[in-house]
Amino acid sequence: MGLDPGLRRLALGTLLAAYPGPVPPDWAVDLLAEGLAGHTLFGTNVHDPAQLAATTAALRAGRADVLIAIDEEGGDVTRLAHATGSPYPGNAALGAIGDVALTRRVYEAIGAELAELGITVNLAPTVDVNTADENPVIGTRSFGADPLRVAAHSAAAVAGLQAAGVAACAKHFPGHGATVADSHHELPTVDVPVDVLRRRDLPPFAAVIAAGAQAVMTAHIRVPALTGPGPATFSRAVLVDLLRTEYGFTGAVVTDALEMKGASVAAGGVGPAAVRALAAGADLLCIGAKVDADLVEEVAATIVEAIGDGRLDRRRVEEAAGRAATLAAWTRAARREPTGGGTDLGYAAARRAVKIDGVLTDLERPLVVQLHAASSMAEGRVPWGLGPHLADAEEVRVVAGEADPAALRRLAGDRPIVLVGRRLHQLPGGPELVTALAAAHPVTVVEMGWPAQWRPAGVRAFVTTYGASHANGRAAAEALGLAG
Repeated sequence: MGLDPGLRRLALGTLLAAYPGPVPPDWAVDLLAEGLAGHTLFGTNVHDPAQLAATTAALRAGRADVLIAIDEEGGDVTRLAHATGSPYPGNAALGAIGDVALTRRVYEAIGAELAELGITVNLAPTVDVNTADENPVIGTRSFGADPLRVAAHSAAAVAGLQAAGVAACAKHFPGHGATVADSHHELPTVDVPVDVLRRRDLPPFAAVIAAGAQAVMTAHIRVPALTGPGPATFSRAVLVDLLRTEYGFTGAVVTDALEMKGASVAAGGVGPAAVRALAAGADLLCIGAKVDADLVEEVAATIVEAIGDGRLDRRRVEEAAGRAATLAAWTRAARREPTGGGTDLGYAAARRAVKIDGVLTDLERPLVVQLHAASSMAEGRVPWGLGPHLADAEEVRVVAGEADPAALRRLAGDRPIVLVGRRLHQLPGGPELVTALAAAHPVTVVEMGWPAQWRPAGVRAFVTTYGASHANGRAAAEALGLAG
């Protein structure tokens, strides 16, 4: 027997799906007419603005109040500019500048660009307090390590986005900043008392709730004091007792992608993860990036089956679908007339964030050495570095652990070396390479990752950009006097 049509539609109303390629396939549009809440767009769905505007129009043809979501954080996480790098600095740079009004203006500019392209929900800002320098997935996506500073900038970012008519989704509740593991690959643990969360991780969420954030995204992290052995995404103590009751959030609770190992492994698959998330109090379920029609139908069927066998209360699913529909109604009511973006604002902001320790001298025609750094799944493979901005400097790209310092010195000759990296202190062989080069050559280091306390001995200058976006790269090249 097929699924009950009413229950199938109800289940679909809690799902954010996705699809491959720049053109929505027929099934992706048809499912919207059948009740699917919406789609999340990824870099593979984005070629250029005209194509993206046509895509969102096609999705709205499936249903006028479709939720069209995207991860557009600025900085290191961009979908609109995945081919070139974002024209905006990320949160770490904005936090370092410390100008809350600027943060609001940057996010309003991002929101205006999204709204003009027909996108209704931004899965941003990241409001995690990055208290672990070794955090592999948050880092420069955070406004900083101070809860009050992060709270102020988080509220400003939400206000900016929503002033442009795009719903903000603050993430990752109850805080991913103290983790040293990536929930895309495993289930991280934050083993602290709840009082520590209240002081350290939760103030930004209180701030964005007070600012009217329309959505909050869950974290696939384990907090034993609250969640036991499972992730926060499956915990009523987190999503209902803490987020809704204690902090008073009334909007939509959105899950991080259920295909991520931190959720799917813990539940035994995406379908079971959907059931557990709904039971815990989540409203809108991001299935993930690798989605087809069969997976959507499988997840919907698993939800319907759980209603039938009593694992899920139908009223809970109706509540979830209702909140997703309320979010969609807000996006329709908030829609603004296109005003255009503000990318000049982004480049100007990135310049303000650059920090220079030491003296930048004698940098004429240097050898620029960029060290390979892997990207997290959140960042994706987005171009970064000084290369696109250099006027008259040779650039080589090397792997830190495989590079020969003597060979690089010979290649440089009498030219200074500018060494560019992301999270340099964490790269295998990175600190050793910097030390070996600086011992016998004039070296300037440009750090485009999270600004840890590590500073190598012997370098002429240490330049921190607080991010690796296109705007950050341009700002660094200008600061060094190397920009074309």
